[in-house]
Amino acid sequence: MSEDTTTVSDKSGKREFDVVVFGATGFVGELTARYLATHAPVGTKIALAGRSEAKLVALRERIGGAATDWPVIVADADSPASLDAMVSRTRVVCTTVGPYLKYGEALVVAAATAGTDYVDLTGEVPFVRFSIDKAHDLAAGSGARIVHSCGFDSIPSDLTVWALYRKIAADRAGELTDTTFVLQSFRGGVSGGTIDSVRVIADQAKDSQVRRLMLNPQALSSGPGDPPRSEMRSEPSDLNIVSARKVDPSLSGTLAPFFMASHNTRIVRRSNALLEGGYGANFHYGETMNVGDIPVVSAVTAGLVGVGTGAFLGAMSFGPTRRLLDRVLPAPGEGPNQKTRDKGHFTAEAFTTSTTGRRYRARFRGHGDPGYKATAVMLGESALALALDRDRLPDHHGVLTPAVAMGDVLTERLNHAGFSIGAVAL
Repeated sequence: MSEDTTTVSDKSGKREFDVVVFGATGFVGELTARYLATHAPVGTKIALAGRSEAKLVALRERIGGAATDWPVIVADADSPASLDAMVSRTRVVCTTVGPYLKYGEALVVAAATAGTDYVDLTGEVPFVRFSIDKAHDLAAGSGARIVHSCGFDSIPSDLTVWALYRKIAADRAGELTDTTFVLQSFRGGVSGGTIDSVRVIADQAKDSQVRRLMLNPQALSSGPGDPPRSEMRSEPSDLNIVSARKVDPSLSGTLAPFFMASHNTRIVRRSNALLEGGYGANFHYGETMNVGDIPVVSAVTAGLVGVGTGAFLGAMSFGPTRRLLDRVLPAPGEGPNQKTRDKGHFTAEAFTTSTTGRRYRARFRGHGDPGYKATAVMLGESALALALDRDRLPDHHGVLTPAVAMGDVLTERLNHAGFSIGAVAL
């Protein structure tokens, strides 16, 4: 039993808390809670939630400082009643409890029903599709913003394209056309939670219907109901190997596939769909990764990355190889030490040519391990944007994306938090 009694929100929308961090005792959950303890404005009402009251109290003591007086809430992903009680108390629920296909369905429906804003870290296309089908209309009716993928997946992707869109509009330079995201540099590890999500997706993909969904480039671009039928060739391949100069004349070498393209691209395309095609009638979007600018070396490396990405996903679907990989891959709740997290960094750029022929580049640069430290900042600032900047947010409700839900507000927050996000004409 929680040490705090539930206070039910009234019909005017007043809530006991601004943000509840659900899954706070997990690795990224704790990083997010620590970030909020040191960066949330004084007076922000935050609570920690999870299955174990004892662990939550111990976490609160470890964090100390502003967290000392934070209430704890006992809630379990397998107990819908506890989730209903939790979301009724807060403006925003910030959840790190994944894989979301296993643990997230009841929470997203509870938040949408209660009119509670929601942020998560999912990189799971089938889960976002579930959310659209089951929660979009509920959230639109209750006034909730359900915002998925608020970490390294997929904020850098979504906000670089948003920055291009805003800059081109400000310059009155027409619309976006073919747009390519390039992960230029990266230092950090893949989180145990992400690996666990890959395990769940690999299991789900054995179902032919789920497999078709995951291969559909517009899988998330529609409202509730069946996703729009779309040929794979209608958008760049998620395993695209391309000449860098075809992306932009300033680049050289060969670009490799980016391992999270299969999720990030769907989020960006959903942003465009929610904006009613605002990015442009000829907008197409793909993601790549820089593996060097020496032509022969980068071409070979890009090919190996493409083969390796496909082989890894295949290995995760095959029992014997998966058991071998499980011995060396990080488990859920595991992560690097603080020194390693602090040394991490990433730089991502997105390139496009507008319909007037002008070239543009957006850049998103961050310090800290992308999957851990930087993700905790992005998730924490997303939660604060929804909780504290409500009067400045776009008037969109339902199952949204970071760009559509928070756009300029989140960009401003992240720039103030030490990231660098902006777009320029070339």
